[in-house]
Amino acid sequence: TRSLTITSVDQSMFEKAQGEKVTLPCTFELSEEDEGPLDIEWVLIPADNQKREKIIIMYSVDRIYDQYYAATTKRMHFSNLDPKSGDGSLDILNLKAADTGTYQCKVKKAPGVQSKKIQLTVLVKPARTKCSIEGSQEIGKDLTLKCVSQEGSPLLSYDWRRVSGTQHLPATSVLNKNTGELLLKNASREYSGTYNCVASNRVGTDECSVELNVTPPVNTAAIIVGAIIGTLLGVSVLCSVIFCVCKKHREKKYEKEVHHDIREDVPPPKSRSSTARSYIGSNRSSLGSMSPSNMEAYTKTPYSQVPSEDFERAPAQNPAFAPSKVAAPNLSRMGAVPVMIPAQSKDGSIV
Repeated sequence: TRSLTITSVDQSMFEKAQGEKVTLPCTFELSEEDEGPLDIEWVLIPADNQKREKIIIMYSVDRIYDQYYAATTKRMHFSNLDPKSGDGSLDILNLKAADTGTYQCKVKKAPGVQSKKIQLTVLVKPARTKCSIEGSQEIGKDLTLKCVSQEGSPLLSYDWRRVSGTQHLPATSVLNKNTGELLLKNASREYSGTYNCVASNRVGTDECSVELNVTPPVNTAAIIVGAIIGTLLGVSVLCSVIFCVCKKHREKKYEKEVHHDIREDVPPPKSRSSTARSYIGSNRSSLGSMSPSNMEAYTKTPYSQVPSEDFERAPAQNPAFAPSKVAAPNLSRMGAVPVMIPAQSKDGSIV
């Protein structure tokens, strides 16, 4: 007896780029012996056999069910709006890298059952490719031009070309297409120019450029000597500033100490009035204790020796001053008691 048959057996592997659209074919023919209800299922078989298959979309009893797999909702649907006509192909829109896997189409109409597996690989185009230079760009040095794509499905291939000057790579260059490294040995000034890298895989390309400028070696000895001299000058200037600041601080401190210094070994100056009072007081005490024995000595004491402001003044300050006679002190004003001074007559009697 003859049962249903899947007729789309021409292609079982597809490679598409991310963001594109793909149609997985699944056409079939029914047999007169198939009398049961028609069921069409598309399932995703995971790479890990430990995981269960995921139903993506299903047609059963004249109805389409497409809410099984949230990641494919609104991106996967039947190519034919009436799958029972013999076309159960699946369209996948806006492909993503996660859509890569094995898809199986199952067609059931009792007693017939048929299935077909299709391998889908979603490739990512190279993107965000960056170029760089590693090593010293000096004459006679070895340097490496690097090219790396941040995105892109393997296997990526890299190719370098020169877009300025002779537009040919230097004779000493060594290219690694898998890593994107271009080694330039014993660089010379002629190596200078613009270099372009193209990253590619089966679904697309991306590129970047870099500017190479080979220069003579730098005089490192002169740089070191200049750095040492600059450092010494800086240190000397700093020491000079510190010395000046310290000297200024010491001078201010010395002036302050001299200004506030108190000489304890020098007695305070005596006032003129206190000198006069002390002299008069001493003579007053002498008068109070007079006796006939010391009267003669007292009478010989000149009154001119009594201190006064006129006598204490220096001659240079008042050159016109010339006192002729100093009057005897008024003992009554000083509080002294008048004393009668005895005299002796010619015949030796006391008067």
